[in-house]
Formats: sequence, C-alpha cells, structure tokens
Amino acid sequence: MFTLKASVLGASCLCGSASCLLSSCCPSTTNSTVSRLAFSFLLLLGTLVSVIMILPGMEGHLKQIPGFCLGGTSIPGLDNKVNCDIIVGYKSVYRMCFAMACFFFLFTIIMIRVRNSKDPRAAIQNGFWFFKFLLLVGIAVGAFFIPDGTFNTVWYYFGLVGSFFFIITQLILLVDFAHSWNQSWLLKAEEGNSKCWFAALLSFTFIFYAVAFSAVVLFYVFYTKPDDCTEHKVFISLNFIFCIIVSIVAILPKVQEAQPTSGLLQASFISCYTMYVTWSAMTNNPNRQCNPSLLSLVQTVTATPAPGPAPTQTPGSVQWWDAQSIVGLIIFLFCTLYASIRSSTNTQVNKLMQTEDNQGLTDYSSTGEDGVRRAVDNEEEAVTYNYSFFHFSLLLASLYIMMTLTNWYM
Repeated sequence: MFTLKASVLGASCLCGSASCLLSSCCPSTTNSTVSRLAFSFLLLLGTLVSVIMILPGMEGHLKQIPGFCLGGTSIPGLDNKVNCDIIVGYKSVYRMCFAMACFFFLFTIIMIRVRNSKDPRAAIQNGFWFFKFLLLVGIAVGAFFIPDGTFNTVWYYFGLVGSFFFIITQLILLVDFAHSWNQSWLLKAEEGNSKCWFAALLSFTFIFYAVAFSAVVLFYVFYTKPDDCTEHKVFISLNFIFCIIVSIVAILPKVQEAQPTSGLLQASFISCYTMYVTWSAMTNNPNRQCNPSLLSLVQTVTATPAPGPAPTQTPGSVQWWDAQSIVGLIIFLFCTLYASIRSSTNTQVNKLMQTEDNQGLTDYSSTGEDGVRRAVDNEEEAVTYNYSFFHFSLLLASLYIMMTLTNWYM
C-alpha cells in the first residue's frame, strides 16, 4: 500500500482503500508498471492456490473435516455435500486456471483499443483492485460448480493451444532479456574497464554453452537406449543442430549489421532454454525405459524390498512436483515478472509485444511545493503498453500454468 496524491484532483487517497476504489484518483495517476505488477500478482496468487490444491494428501485432510466431503467424516443430522475429488487434484487446477483465464479474457475484451488514460476504461485497468479481487474469487468459486462431463477434456485442448502460444511468447521475452543484458554490458565495457566486462560476457557465454552441451550428453546417456527411444534421439540431435545454427547465424556479418549487439550470449542463453524444452518433452514420454524418473538417476537403491506385494500407484496420478515442472514454474515466474517491468530498447520486440520504447521502471513522480510526493499521469497522451494484449498474455500464462502443474495430462 502506498499513498498517492492526485495531481489533477488535488486529493490524496490510499490505493486499495474504499475511498480510492470508489473514485478515479488512483486510476488516473497510478504508474503503468504498478498495474502490470498487480495483475501479475493476481495470476501468481491463483497459481499458489492451484499448487496448494494439488499438494499430496490434501484430499485426505479435507475429508477429516466433519460434514464437509462426500464419503468423509459425517456429523449426525448434517449431510456431506462437497465432492472433494473436484476441489483437490488435477480437477481443481483445471477449474482454478479456467477462472483465471476467464478473468483475463474479460479484461482483454474490455481493454480493446484503449489509447490513453483519458479513456474511462483506463480507470478500470489501473484501479478498483479490491473489486477485481472479488471478481476473480467469484469466478473461481463458480468454476468449482462446473460438472465433470466433458469439461476436463475440452479445456485440456484449450490448454494445449494456449500453452503453445505462451511458450512462443516466453521465448521472445527470454531473447529480449538476453539482448538487453548483452547490450547493457557492452555499453559498460565501452564506458570503462572493458577487459572486466568482456571477460564477464565471455564467462557467462561459456557457462551457458557448457550447460547446454552437458545436457545433450546427459540426454543421450539417460534418455536413450541403443535399440529404443528413437524419438528422443531425433529430438536431441535436431535441437543440438539448431543450437549450432543459431550460434553461427548470431555472428554473421549481415546479422551484425542489422543488430550490432547480437552475439553469442543470446545464442548460448537460448541454447540452454532449448535443452530445457527438449528435456521437458522427453519427461512426458510414458515409456519408462526412455523416461527414467529423476530420483532413479540420482538415487542408488541398496535396500532389499520388503516382502509382500509392491505398492501400486493410484491410476492416473502423477507427481506434480517433478523437476521439469519446478524449472518450468521458475522460468514462468521470471518471464511474468520481466514482462511487467521490462524496459526494452529493441524496436522490433516492442512492436511484437505491443509496448513503447524505453517504458520500464520509470519514476513518474515529483515533489510539490508542499513537500508531498505526487504521482504524474504518464499515459495521458498515450498508453505505454497495450492493455488488451497484456491481459491476453496473462490468459495464455494461466493456461500454461494449468498444463505445467498437471504435467500435460488430462
């Protein structure tokens, strides 16, 4: 929470308070970056709820609540009415992410063609956070009343398509990050102590290439067999060749002319990401000969199995916390935060991501004669990012989260 002094209205208000939410003082003066961070926080909050719902043993704990779950502990005179099979596990993730997707789709439609903060819809974008939170909660509660039927199957295919487009967006953001990183360090090298900065660039480039090459070797060792796993061999080989091609293209004279700051740092960074995507794809192969669990690779089994039948896994249950899902969540969190605070100088990327040049974490506040810090409307002439496209990106992100937490299973 922070206090904003309305530069136009001349009235102070506390963003998030009832007085501010019922007026337009905060929406007209709130920094655009704060709005993006706030919407990203709502997405992360929904992600956290989804993670909690899919934690192992959560269903058992809920069934211990008297009179709550069907088939659980009952109270005389009170019927258990809640189907805990729906509010926990993969079904809960589907419904929670469905609610987030609907929430961001609604704002995608509402914010179409908002040109500046003078548009009344800009006040909705930059304020009324309490009511937005209530709206998201209301949609989420309603989503849990959706009967099973074909909902899971249909929404699964929506998730596949949306996740594909989000991965493309994620790749663009990672390339933009590596480009900005390379450009920043090259500028510092030109300003002074060039040997230090060039050594740092060279070191990180070498580390990224070493990680990517090590990943290729490990993939061939653990995820392929001499007479099996043909698909894995093809994927690993092709992606390794693509990484080599990208590295060569990055230093071609024609590319250097068009993009002087292009270099091997970007290529090495994307090579690491390519290896992650390859690993993520291979870990979803149902063939355990080609897809050993990570624990089986790092853990040596020495104990003798106990007598009796071996424990069986519940049909359809898959660990949500496997390594590739955790790495995927970390990359997602990084890209979401970067998308909210990014300040790119790459004109092509800004056009593609629907943002203006050099619109990042800028301090649009000033101190008045009375010593009070006032927020300045930095979008009075034109918005610094496309509101509708930003919400569409969060919609795709919610679908990607759904597929990641459920390991791309129905």
